[in-house]
Amino acid sequence: MASMRPPLLDSTFDEANWFQDKALNEGEYLQPQKLHRLMYLAQAYFAVANNGRLLAPAVFVADPAGPVEPNIYRAFENERPWISEEKVSPLAKQFLDSIWRRFGVHSAEHLSRVIRKHPPYADALEADPRSVITIEAMVAFYGNIRPDRAPGARMAKGDFRDTAHTTDAPAIETVIRPRVMRSQTGKPVSVMPWIPKSRKSVKDGEGEG
Repeated sequence: MASMRPPLLDSTFDEANWFQDKALNEGEYLQPQKLHRLMYLAQAYFAVANNGRLLAPAVFVADPAGPVEPNIYRAFENERPWISEEKVSPLAKQFLDSIWRRFGVHSAEHLSRVIRKHPPYADALEADPRSVITIEAMVAFYGNIRPDRAPGARMAKGDFRDTAHTTDAPAIETVIRPRVMRSQTGKPVSVMPWIPKSRKSVKDGEGEG
């Protein structure tokens, strides 16, 4: 179930503008399709790390080309619109930077090809093109990718996540950049956000001492 807490960002445009500016600062033109894939992945992984909380007040639909945020698509259809920009919080900046670091190196075509294999998108598209990809489906899939699972490995047969798609999605532990904090002695330490285990993982005995 999605968290009742408000989204971290006030507007989806703040996220789109951040990615656009990040690309420009690194000398890259951010293609619209790549922007939508990055925003989709950011929404999914943030929800996994924050118990279903939304990163931005966005909705993603299963367009045949890949997941799309319809409002951003319409607004950026011809050129970047003039919209008053708000600075994102340090927490949001850190998270978006982690998404860019992990996925920004890939082309729009690569990201689209990979995401189209993922059940949240594939199931929504199969139900009806332009169907909404729910945050619950995102968390159920991306939150159950384990760090020790080989890239491209299939889910176990009979697993509720097994939909005949490969799982070449990285585990959240390899996506989010840890925060650097100071211990009582002043020594820098890396801190990862607490990520709750899925009910299935607990049922299967993962994490038991």
